[in-house]
Amino acid sequence: MIIDFSSIKPAEKQYYLQHAVAPRPICFASTIDKDGNVNLSPFSFFNLFSSNPPILIFSPARRVRDNTIKHTLENIMAVPEVVINIVTYDMVQQQSLASCEYPADVNEFVKTGFTEQSATIVKPPLVKESKITMECKVLEVKPLGTTGGAGNLVICEVLCMHIDDSLLDADKKIDQRKINHVARLGGDWYCVVNENNLFQVEKPNQQLGIGVDALPASIRNSAILTGNELGQLANVTELPAINPAYDDAGLKQIIQYFSISPDEMERELHVYAKRLLEEGKPGDAWQVLLAGG
Repeated sequence: MIIDFSSIKPAEKQYYLQHAVAPRPICFASTIDKDGNVNLSPFSFFNLFSSNPPILIFSPARRVRDNTIKHTLENIMAVPEVVINIVTYDMVQQQSLASCEYPADVNEFVKTGFTEQSATIVKPPLVKESKITMECKVLEVKPLGTTGGAGNLVICEVLCMHIDDSLLDADKKIDQRKINHVARLGGDWYCVVNENNLFQVEKPNQQLGIGVDALPASIRNSAILTGNELGQLANVTELPAINPAYDDAGLKQIIQYFSISPDEMERELHVYAKRLLEEGKPGDAWQVLLAGG
């Protein structure tokens, strides 16, 4: 299916984009108007764009149905400060409730049951239940259009971050496994980041990896190994050499039973290497593959 965005309605554009560009972190923004009325609202058009200076950007889009703007944007235009509260799984239902379009004088903290906590620098309050909160000043609001669905980029500089001690390890660093981030997808769909779905991908070496194109043809053209697995193998600075001291029972068994049939042995070596790669052992996988010549 090919979708020509020049020929579909704004609501359809929003539908396809929100399902395709996901998951998206949630900016749970608390703001305040010139009269001191507090607003709390979530936005999933949000991310980190710079660390020095520390810049976050979120976008309260104009409503598709009637082209009106949201209270958060009105507040920021009047008082250019915002607290961005990170949403976790234990607060996701209350966060969703805050997306209801209550009148401007209604405090979503009260409606959702969240607790206001005074910030240290800015006027809007923190969400006490959020384990990571960031006090920000608004540097600029950049409108992207004047029609329904058009975004308004709120460019924020982080002045202060609050981190709950329960998220820290013994070295006072954030333990990713403890946060349980929640993110938005399309429609009513969300996802949660926890230990069941977290995994690590080794960053490329500071020196250049050899690349998939430099892998031996028998490995590069494997019918067993996936593109992901080839990427793991290619993240070395030079082709590994056979280690004569490498001792592996699985490798010995394959050579013993399949050495009389080179094609079958190559297949079994690739299957075994695949398993080692899935276990996060690319060095062992290389030794197994090199054994096939």
